[in-house]
Amino acid sequence: MNQTKQSGSKAYLFSIVLVAVLGGLLFGYDTAVISGAEKGLQAFFMEADDFQYTDIWHGFTSASALIGCIIGSALSGFLATNLGRKKSLIIAGLLFFISALGSMEPEFLFFKHGVPCATLLVVFNIYRIIGGIGVGLASAICPIYIGEVAPYKIRGMLVSWNQFAIIFGQLVVYFVNFFILGDHIQPLVEEMGKGIAAINPAAQWTVTTGWRYMFGSEAIPAGLFALLICFVPETPRYLVSVGKNEAAFDVLSRINGTDKAAIILPEIKDSLVVKTEKLMTYGWMCIFVGIMLSVFQQAVGINAVLYYAPRTFGDMGMQDPMMVTVIMGFINIMFTLVAIFTVEKLGRKPLLISGSIGMAIGALGVAATFGHAGLEAVTCVSLMLYAACFMFSWGPICWVLIAEIFPNTIRGAAVAIAVAAQWISNFIVSSSFVPMFNMHLTEGDDFGHWFTYGLYGILCLLAALFVWRLVPETKGKTLEEMSALWKNRKG
Repeated sequence: MNQTKQSGSKAYLFSIVLVAVLGGLLFGYDTAVISGAEKGLQAFFMEADDFQYTDIWHGFTSASALIGCIIGSALSGFLATNLGRKKSLIIAGLLFFISALGSMEPEFLFFKHGVPCATLLVVFNIYRIIGGIGVGLASAICPIYIGEVAPYKIRGMLVSWNQFAIIFGQLVVYFVNFFILGDHIQPLVEEMGKGIAAINPAAQWTVTTGWRYMFGSEAIPAGLFALLICFVPETPRYLVSVGKNEAAFDVLSRINGTDKAAIILPEIKDSLVVKTEKLMTYGWMCIFVGIMLSVFQQAVGINAVLYYAPRTFGDMGMQDPMMVTVIMGFINIMFTLVAIFTVEKLGRKPLLISGSIGMAIGALGVAATFGHAGLEAVTCVSLMLYAACFMFSWGPICWVLIAEIFPNTIRGAAVAIAVAAQWISNFIVSSSFVPMFNMHLTEGDDFGHWFTYGLYGILCLLAALFVWRLVPETKGKTLEEMSALWKNRKG
C-alpha cells in the first residue's frame, strides 16, 4: 500500500484510460458502420415513390453523421469547461445509444415500417446526426481526458491507444457487418432504376432488414460506455480549474504517487492562474497549426476510403469485398500498434512525415492502376499501403498533438475549434467521394477514379511539407511547457 502511495498505481491509470478509450471505439464503430450498411440503405430509399434518391442524396446521407460531429466538436469546449470531461463523455454515450436505436428503426411511432419516403429520410438523418454529436464530443474530449490524467512520459502512448480503439472499433464493425450480412448479398445499386425487388430479389433481406441490424448493433457498446464512464474520476486539471484541489491531489496521488502529486499539483495551479486568457493569447500560429493538423488529417481522404471500402473493393473486381475490408481492418490495427510503440521513441514529426510520403505513394498507385485489367492486385495493395501509412502517422499522431499542443488556459476552446475543423473537412471529403469517384469525361472512362486518388496523393505531399515547416515537436514536453513554447514563437 505504501509503495502504491509512493509510485502510484499503473493498474488504476490503465483502467480509467481503458474506459475512456471505449469512447474512441464508439467513434470508430459509429463512423464505419455505414460501410456495410450504405448499399442496402441506398436501395431502400431508391424504392421511395415521392422523391428520387440520387448519388448526391446518398453522399449526404452516408456522411450526415458528420454534421453532428461538427456540432458535437464545436460544443465540446463549452461542455468540457462547464460540465467537466467526465459528464460530457456520459452525454456522448447516451447520444450514441439513442442514435443506434433510432437509426435501426427510424419509423418508430410516426411512420409505417418499411415504407421509404422523403420525410423518413430526414428522420433517419436526424438520428445519424444525433450519433454524430456523440462522436464529435468523444473525438475531442477522450484525447483531452487521457492527456490530462496521463503522466507526460507515457502520455503520447496512452493517447495513441485512443486511435487504436478507433481503428479497433472500425474492425469490430467490419466483422459485425460481415456476420450480419452472412449468406445474404448486397444489392446491385447501379442497376436500380425499376426497384430492387424486380431486379435483384436475392438482396431483398439486405434492403429491408440487414442495414437496420448493422446500425442497431451499436447500442450494445454505447450502453456499456455510458455506464462505465460513470465510475472514472474527473481529470486533475479540470478539478483544479473549479477549485477542487483536494480531489485533484487524490487523483494525482493514485496515478503518480503522493510525492510526484505534490510537485505536479502546484504546476497545474500555476498554469491555470489566468483562466480567462483569450484564444489568441499565444499567437495565431498556435491555433492555425492545430486547425491545419485537423484539416490535413481528413483532406488526405482516409475516411472516404474507410466508409466506402466494400464498394471500392467491389469496383476493383474483388470477389468478396466485405472480406477484403476485414483484412484491411486487421492491417490497420497492426500499423496503429506501430505508432503506439514508437511515438515516444521516434517523436511525432518523423512519424507524420514518413506516413504522409507512404500515403502519397499508395494513393498515386491507386490512381495509376485503378480499372486496368490485370492490375487489380496492385490497386488493392496500393490502397492498403495508403491506409496502413495513415494508421501509424496521421491517424493517432494528429490526436496526440491536438491533445498536447495547446496551452492549458485555452485548451478546451482550441481543441473544440481544431476538432470542428476536422469534422467539417471530413464531411466535405466523405460527401463528395461518391459523386467525384463516379465522374466521367466520356462515357465509361475512369476519370473520377484516378482524379480522386491523384488529388488525395497530392494532398498527402502537402501535408508532409506542412509538418516539416510548421509543426513543433512535443515529445517529452509537459502540458505546462506548451505555454512557454508558443510564447517564445510569438515573441
